[in-house]
Amino acid sequence: MAKKRVGVVLSGCGVYDGTEIHEATLTLYFLDRAGAQAIAMAPNIVQHHVIDHLLGAATSETRNVLVESARIARGQVRDVATVKANELDAIIIPGGFGAAKNLSTIAFDGPEAKTNPDVSRLILDMYQAKKPIGALCIAPAMLSKVLAGKGVTLTIGDDAGVAGAIQKMGNVHQESDFAGIVIDTPNRIVTTAAYMCAASIAEAGQGIEKLVAQILTMV
Repeated sequence: MAKKRVGVVLSGCGVYDGTEIHEATLTLYFLDRAGAQAIAMAPNIVQHHVIDHLLGAATSETRNVLVESARIARGQVRDVATVKANELDAIIIPGGFGAAKNLSTIAFDGPEAKTNPDVSRLILDMYQAKKPIGALCIAPAMLSKVLAGKGVTLTIGDDAGVAGAIQKMGNVHQESDFAGIVIDTPNRIVTTAAYMCAASIAEAGQGIEKLVAQILTMV
């Protein structure tokens, strides 16, 4: 029996300027443990900025999102521009500020944000093909922008500001905690708050494990 093929959309490496590493690693782990094939991908673009994760301050460095994402994927990562929906059974988008700074401008522009065209194209193609889409942490806000006005139900936990932005995009926010998942069955979308609410990797892992299992069940 062929393995289920799940795209994992990365946005760099590091919570403050890229993908949240724990969320990405847990996603990859739970997929592998379930016997699925994870296909890591990221846009080949310069990231918005580089944050020194020790000091929490911006630096003068320049880094590439695809190159940085390769750190998490152990070098096995594709340019998202080359990935087609017919190659995948589902996609999952981990969080981290990269989803709101590199995959989109949610962090700066809120409901008026722009989204990366290659990531948006893949999400829309998956949505139209009725293939499952999962998103973690802040990534559901980026997903909401791509699917603006479609009335999809999402969660980013309990942050009132981000929840309000999702509603302004024409979608529905459902409050949740780190252990929960929100399932939009008609639209085949599953979201979890992860580190938007979690205080530890163990807490974040609870919702991520459920999300991965649900996505694979929906394939």
